[in-house]
Amino acid sequence: MFKTTTLAYSYDGSFEGLLCCVFESYQWKETPLAIHSEGSGQGLLLESKWIETDSIKADRVLRSIPLKISREAQELVRLGFWSAAADKEMLLLNFLYLGFTHGSAVMNMLADDTVCALNKAVRLLRREGHHYLGFVRFSVYGPVMAAVIEPQSYILPVIEDHFCDRFQSESFMIYDRTHRVALIHQPGRHAIVPLDEWVPPQPDETEAAYRSLWQGFYHAIGIKQRRNDRQRASMMPKRYWKHLPEMTGIPAVRPVQAVRQQKAPRRMRSPKPRELQ
Repeated sequence: MFKTTTLAYSYDGSFEGLLCCVFESYQWKETPLAIHSEGSGQGLLLESKWIETDSIKADRVLRSIPLKISREAQELVRLGFWSAAADKEMLLLNFLYLGFTHGSAVMNMLADDTVCALNKAVRLLRREGHHYLGFVRFSVYGPVMAAVIEPQSYILPVIEDHFCDRFQSESFMIYDRTHRVALIHQPGRHAIVPLDEWVPPQPDETEAAYRSLWQGFYHAIGIKQRRNDRQRASMMPKRYWKHLPEMTGIPAVRPVQAVRQQKAPRRMRSPKPRELQ
């Protein structure tokens, strides 16, 4: 049995660092009151215990997950770490407690609060990643395409393969302003690297013209009579609009209607009946 300590674990915020927190918990048979990353500002009223990141310890914990639980559990833990779940570190620690106790059966314990919460967090992560497959808008700056996103979860590893496969011959960057990292791709290689700040430059005339054309196309295909702002916001939440050109401006030139409205045909008068002779 593990004893609950009055300490909070503090680590560097990396996935390897969290695995070292798991190793520390098992080594000393203790359960921390909280686990928070460096600089997060959490747990300031608790006495903290700094957990040093050790690649050997982290690797031991990572390799033990598929051996004692399952490969699916290993993937679930990694995705859970990328999620935006509150207190995700303690959630993952409690999940591993259950997994190392019950083995692969833990994956079917959906009625358990910990397992349910972790699966929900991963579903939200995947849903947000799926949204960004359609909501990323690239702009062209010289030889490079670039886009800015502000996701709630750390989704760059989730959408990485999609964009790298789709634009294999292009040089592009997707900057995650929330987590201050960027996916940088060049033909034949790509990586996710830390990037504290990046401000997009002003678009040149060509880029501005393409944005205007895209805005004009977006407004032209819309059917005014069937506009439903509430449904649109549910399918394309407003927090995405900030980086969508079609939602941040109105085309300078009013789009030409594809079909001119035809005048209603004149109503033919029916002939008067002949008077009876």
